[in-house]
Amino acid sequence: MISKPTMKILYITSIALLLISCSEKETKAENNTEKHNPSFANNIKTIKATSGNQNEELTLTGKVDYDPDKVINYISLVNGIADRSYFSLGDKVQKGQVLLDVRSSDLSSLQADAVSAESDVKIAQRELLTAQSLYEDNMLSEKELLEAQAKVKQAQATYNKIQSDMGVHGINKGNGMFSIKSPMTGYIVTKNVSSGSTVSTDGEPLFTVADLSTVWIVANVYASNLQFVKEGMEVDITTLSYPGEIFKGKISSLSQIFDPEEKVLKARIILDNKDLKLKPEMSVVIKLKGETFYEFVSVPTDALIFDDDRYFVIVKDNEGFKSKEVQLQGHNRKITYIASGLSAGDDIVVNNQLLIYAGLKEN
Repeated sequence: MISKPTMKILYITSIALLLISCSEKETKAENNTEKHNPSFANNIKTIKATSGNQNEELTLTGKVDYDPDKVINYISLVNGIADRSYFSLGDKVQKGQVLLDVRSSDLSSLQADAVSAESDVKIAQRELLTAQSLYEDNMLSEKELLEAQAKVKQAQATYNKIQSDMGVHGINKGNGMFSIKSPMTGYIVTKNVSSGSTVSTDGEPLFTVADLSTVWIVANVYASNLQFVKEGMEVDITTLSYPGEIFKGKISSLSQIFDPEEKVLKARIILDNKDLKLKPEMSVVIKLKGETFYEFVSVPTDALIFDDDRYFVIVKDNEGFKSKEVQLQGHNRKITYIASGLSAGDDIVVNNQLLIYAGLKEN
């Protein structure tokens, strides 16, 4: 029979052996890879965690739009009938080029007034010649001569006004018909008239001419992205129509009012479009890099380990390798910003970290 003192000694010895065993396992867990495979540990690459402002690449959606300063919507100034159309949707037109003939009773009256006014000018000019001859022969007073001169000026002014009014409508072709000219050089981007159709002063624009050599890119900026988006930022623009091609520009302005329907602010980017690749209403993707004024620890994104809905990194110190759980703040392509769990200067393993993590987890 074992005495009580002996049993106590055995119990204490067992506890001591158990503690020693646990300590050895912990040490083994931390240095397992390094002790059993020194060459493996020597080939491990590390990089120091750094601290700095958070840079984040944002991706915004948007579309191509007209430059409103280079678009003209032509609305008819008279009621009438479109006699003939000289253009099609998408055509390039030159300023002053005839696009449409319109026949109108309103224009017939204006043309008749012009003929009458021209006749009045000619009569007044003949009367003035007679008055001058009589004045030279002392058969007409100076007052009567001045009255004849004033009559010519008045008739000429009336005629000029009618001609100016007709010029607004286009080229006078007579018989109540005018030819409408293109107000600018550009492309026909809308057409709402054809030969024989009715035109009216309160109708929709007959056509729209746009200069597409410059276009606007309108980007949608959500409230959560406002801290990153600033005027003057450089952006890269891509579209499905031209895979791999990047159009570069800068944000020229940022609206201060949220769109009531889309709940976004509109950022404007003005782009040169001389090759006409960008078409109005074309969808685009806008990428830009934003920066905050708050400092965070950053590590290469490839160094992260995702396990059990959590993120870890492997840190190397004088005692070996350790896994640390981290909380993420954000990322920018190859860089991830850490909210907590790391300190600037920590040596982060950037290769074979999954093997080390698996070994640490098993032990």
